This record gives sequence, C-alpha cells and structure tokens, in this order.
Amino acid sequence: MEVYGGEVNRLIEELGRLPGIGSKTAQRLAFHIISMPEERALALSDAIVNAKKNIKYCSCCYTITDREVCPICSSPNRNHKVIMVVETPRDLAAYERTGQFDGVYHVLHGVINPALGIGPADIRISELMRRLQNEDVDELIIATGSGPEGEATAMYISKLVKPAGIKVSRIASGVPVGGDLECIDEVTLLRALEGRVYL
Repeated sequence: MEVYGGEVNRLIEELGRLPGIGSKTAQRLAFHIISMPEERALALSDAIVNAKKNIKYCSCCYTITDREVCPICSSPNRNHKVIMVVETPRDLAAYERTGQFDGVYHVLHGVINPALGIGPADIRISELMRRLQNEDVDELIIATGSGPEGEATAMYISKLVKPAGIKVSRIASGVPVGGDLECIDEVTLLRALEGRVYL
C-alpha cells in the first residue's frame, strides 16, 4: 500500500541511492527536505545541479574543481617539487586536513585491480608520467591504501618512476591494512606521512 504518494516515494528512493544512505536515513532526509522553507530546498537543488554542471577535473592533478587548475596546483605557496599520489579526491582532502603537507597531489581515481578488470590504463598513471616528464619533481610520495590493490599500484608506479631518478617514497604503515584514508584521523595520517619509507 502506498503511504505517502508518488513524489515523496520518489524522493526517498533517489536519496536511498546515495552511498551510505539506508532506507530509514533516506526517509528522514526526505522529510527534512519537505519541511524546509522553499528557498532552502531550492538552494539545495541548485547547488546539486550547479555542481554537476560545473565540477570538472583539474588539468594538472585531476582532483575535482570548478576551475581549470585547482587552488592547490595554482598556489605559489605549495612545494611543486613534491607530489603525493592518492587514490581519490577524498584522500587528498584527508591529507589537507592535517595541515602539514605543503606539496601538491596527483589523483589516480582508483587503483590497479585485475579482479575488477582495472588495469594501469584505467586510472591516471599515464597522466602522472607525463606530468613527471614536464615538471621538475624531487620526490613522489605514494599514498595509496595499504590493501593488496593499493600496494600493487604503489609498486607499479615505483617501477615506472625510479628510472627517471626521482626519489619515490611510500607512506608508513600507520594507516591500517584495508583502511580508507578518508576515515582515518589526522594524527594517524600525519604519522604515516612522516614515517614514509623510500622504495
């Protein structure tokens, strides 16, 4: 039996498609949105539509941004000779929250995972290699996850980069095996960064 009517059910269903949102949370969010003043609901919908239309990848590091080059890559206050390689924009944000890394980033948008059919060509490794050829880089810090796929990706990148004479390091094991960087506290991330090992 339909309780709320089609529009309410559609809103609950769409919210329930978001990652980490179960049916109860979707229903709670839907009721909250319905009870909002109309201008706030419109501001929320406009923010979603504008983000979808205007967000793109930084032409340098491939994080998400609404500019051609993101604020980190375009900052003269960052150390452009040190690049940290991360899996996702969320991982980049996690390291930025530590406030201790002053280099720049490169976002792979995934890791090598043969079981899922994801190879080196499916993530941003070729873009990283082009960047290393065109920029004066002293060190590459590989900050992929510590699971098997993250380790395999780190080793693959290390083998590609070492012949170029660039120092390659890996974040230390302060990050738990299988842990997502976005869920780890800033102190642990900082210790992992400071305790990185050279490959």
